Amino acid sequence: MRKRILVTGGAGFIGSHLSERLLGEGNEVVCADNFFTGSKENISHLLSNPYFEVVRHDICFPLYLEVDEIYNLACPASPIHYQFDPVQTTKVNVSGSINMLGLAKRLNIKIFQASTSEVYGDPAEHPQRESYWGNVNPIGPRACYDEGKRCAETLFFDYFRQHGIQIKVLRIFNTYGPRMLPNDGRVVSNFIIQALKGEDITVYGDGSHTRSFCYVDDTVEAIIRMMGSPDGFTGPVNAGNPEEVTILSLARKIIEIAGSRSKVVFSDLPEDDPRRRKPDISLARTALGWNPGTELEAGLERTVEYFRSHPAL
Repeated sequence: MRKRILVTGGAGFIGSHLSERLLGEGNEVVCADNFFTGSKENISHLLSNPYFEVVRHDICFPLYLEVDEIYNLACPASPIHYQFDPVQTTKVNVSGSINMLGLAKRLNIKIFQASTSEVYGDPAEHPQRESYWGNVNPIGPRACYDEGKRCAETLFFDYFRQHGIQIKVLRIFNTYGPRMLPNDGRVVSNFIIQALKGEDITVYGDGSHTRSFCYVDDTVEAIIRMMGSPDGFTGPVNAGNPEEVTILSLARKIIEIAGSRSKVVFSDLPEDDPRRRKPDISLARTALGWNPGTELEAGLERTVEYFRSHPAL
């Protein structure tokens, strides 16, 4: 039976890949996006599909639709964008979550929340397990996103306890791949753009801080499996690649893949930038049967090829 599914942030990086996947599985998709960081180019190839619908909407305001499921991905996710208007970032996480949960309550349907590894802040536990409560600066420049996402999780679990709403919460770690915005300030897109232009590659700090990068197709698979997990299984569940790499080694790998002559230069580390980030995905493996299958080099090669033909270059 064809489901009618709402994807908020459906024109964004991950949201557009998710919308494409859901359509491919025979569903009807309503993409709601205010296009602050979402892009029409991300979904242009879907517009001819009669089962794909686009609604320009900011979920800080109520949305009245009849749907069978909700995937809530609406929120700027890179520091440049979520710090541009930090009050609005907090609003989309708090007011937006309340509006989407209210819709799920009215329709008595299942709702997915795209949470984030940023709920762990600059972690004192390594690798990070779902039971870890985090180390977040509540008044720092990243707090609008970190604390906004933490409050969104609070709201989801309170709606679950108080109203019996079926919730699914996934904590998504660093994700990369085609359709990333070239100007979003994320490390993979930054490095690729600089390498393809032959510019110096800017590494913040001494390059020893680490991240774990998951290819977008693997992240979407985790989202689908989380939504399809048994009723009553709420999460939160970590979704990310447990292969930890230093930022300096990532820069060198991208230079090599791009065939670039770029040199690495170092700059001051941004305030509250996490030093290490690596998910413990034991729960995802056991509860969802999920494991990321894309090697970093293969994923980077696909992403570099995407940016080679990007208008920004």
